[in-house]
Amino acid sequence: TSIEYVDQNPIGKSSRSNPVTYLKVYDEIRKLFSELQSAKFAGFKPSHFSFNIEGGRCEECQGEGEITVEMQFMADVHLVCESCKGKRFRDEILEITYEGKNIFDILDLTVNEAIDFFSAQKSTSAKKIAKQLKPLQDVGLGYVKLGQSSSTLSGGESQRIKLAFFLSKEKGSPSLFIFDEPTTGLHFHDIRKLLDSFNALISRGHSIIIIEHNLDVIKCADWVIDLGPEGGKHGGKLIFEGKPEDLVKIPESYTGAALKGKL
Repeated sequence: TSIEYVDQNPIGKSSRSNPVTYLKVYDEIRKLFSELQSAKFAGFKPSHFSFNIEGGRCEECQGEGEITVEMQFMADVHLVCESCKGKRFRDEILEITYEGKNIFDILDLTVNEAIDFFSAQKSTSAKKIAKQLKPLQDVGLGYVKLGQSSSTLSGGESQRIKLAFFLSKEKGSPSLFIFDEPTTGLHFHDIRKLLDSFNALISRGHSIIIIEHNLDVIKCADWVIDLGPEGGKHGGKLIFEGKPEDLVKIPESYTGAALKGKL
């Protein structure tokens, strides 16, 4: 059994990483564009639709869409690239369109918009892309843009993208997943989606340990370990371990007292 610690650190190794590069969906999108007749006629390969390497990207900003001006004693200033106007690619690349959208337009779609767009197409490749994007929607990230830089994602969003990555993988050997406060910044409707995602992992034979204060998550646990009674140096004692319905019977547990109204 492997152990996967799913933290809130940024996805990928640089700000160039985004949800679709992390889930490897961008490979399929680039392939889809390269197989268009107009792309073949121009001699464009999948690599031409990458903003990470030379070929199709704007070389003025190296595919970033912006120029970073380093300020010695202040925060760096980010200016929209004047050459590509923030669109990251050369004009010839942007002229290649799939169902009315170029590669920049696709990266600018939210996950929800992209799933609707690709699902509506007849091609097998498009439907495959929609299916690959579904885990992002399942973890409550339908509002995130496909090409959104990892540097603009919150810790909770990064963590849920990693969860989506594991949900997108084929069923492998059982693993133990450890999550640190995955509900941070989540609307209560999205917490339901997150719990569904956890249940999807469990149904595949995986186990999950969650460090969490959210009562909606705690009440769904099979087993709760409550440390306290206070936080920091005034806590750390084992107050209770067992089922949530038994935790509410422990008078010295603050968690149990708060949980009573949830069960």
